[in-house]
Amino acid sequence: MPRGSRERTRLVADADGGHRETPRRTARRSVNAELDALKGALDSQRKHVLGILDGLSEEDLRRPVLPSGWSCLALLRHLTLDVELFWFAGVIAGAPDVAGQLTAGSEAHWSVPEGMSAPAVLAGYRAAVARADAVLATAAPEQEPAVWPVELWPTWRLPDVRHILIHVLTEVACHSGHLDAARELIDGTTWLGGSPYAG
Repeated sequence: MPRGSRERTRLVADADGGHRETPRRTARRSVNAELDALKGALDSQRKHVLGILDGLSEEDLRRPVLPSGWSCLALLRHLTLDVELFWFAGVIAGAPDVAGQLTAGSEAHWSVPEGMSAPAVLAGYRAAVARADAVLATAAPEQEPAVWPVELWPTWRLPDVRHILIHVLTEVACHSGHLDAARELIDGTTWLGGSPYAG
């Protein structure tokens, strides 16, 4: 217990007619409470991503509906490779199997490989999220990234896990909004009040 807290507890006890009580032990605040809060917000956006896609057919998941030409599955591939794997396993942890992705162009990640089914794309996203969570479970807010793709961003850099998590949260929230627009154009379903319903 911090010194200030211990002294305040003793003074209160002494002022009460000399009656002494054992100071109540308080739960130690998690050193990663900040990351826990950010990850909670990120988890909500991840749930949003999967929730707004729930119930779509394979055909609808593959059908571009916005002028930019991406499909819902293609955006999910982008979130899998360029967001969850890239930032957590790649940049924060420096995983060797992701290293090549750090300098490769991401254009191909906005497409679904021929023969890859919708369930496989969804499973890949969930696996990438689980791997990202494993990285975050042992990370600290001020921890510097293990590697940085200077070939991609020679003058821009996120300094630590805190800033990377904020960046990822912002990107996933942005893309969940893109999926909202696509889903509403496909069948009128919206995500208002935190759950999807037919608008």
